[in-house]
Amino acid sequence: MNNAKICLIGLGYVGLPLAVAFGNKFKIVGFDTSYDRVKELEGGHDSTLEVNNDLLASAKKNINFTTNIQDAKDCDIYIVTVPTPIDKTNTPDLNPLIESSKSIGSVLCKNDIVIYESTVYPGVTEDICVPVLEKSSGMIFNKDFFCGYSPERVNPGDKEHTISKILKVTSGSTPEIAEKVDELYKTVITAGTYKASSIRVAEASK
Repeated sequence: MNNAKICLIGLGYVGLPLAVAFGNKFKIVGFDTSYDRVKELEGGHDSTLEVNNDLLASAKKNINFTTNIQDAKDCDIYIVTVPTPIDKTNTPDLNPLIESSKSIGSVLCKNDIVIYESTVYPGVTEDICVPVLEKSSGMIFNKDFFCGYSPERVNPGDKEHTISKILKVTSGSTPEIAEKVDELYKTVITAGTYKASSIRVAEASK
């Protein structure tokens, strides 16, 4: 994991602090579909105020902010932190997850790992996202590529309980991948991690 190159998909109040945390240890591609968001981050400012300018500046040397997913084609870990808003019938809108999975699939390579952090109900990662990844990449799940799930637990605006200070639940699609995902998060989560027995269990923990 020491030589991993990580792509963060979605640079909101969850994705940006995570990109900055990992950016102190790994090479990072920070991908967002919003040109304006990428431009402000390239300029060293976070309008959500989750990351102060000095912290962003210190990590920015290892982060390539972009709206072009092709800039991530040499990454081997993809972490999806896009929102899953609730519609008027209280049903999660999974379109951002589906579109993100399509984009990742277009650059996915052999043995890559895709980790989802977005808030979902149990089964979404393997039943909805994985088929999109397979179709977009032409590869086979748990043979050519792998997945993980680690629910985000960030409270926007909370400067005390930041990403590194909150216990992180982790999981993987095979025991080996679960261990790799857990070890990855341990590099930045000082509060520790808890490795769930399956992706579905990790999804339910949220």
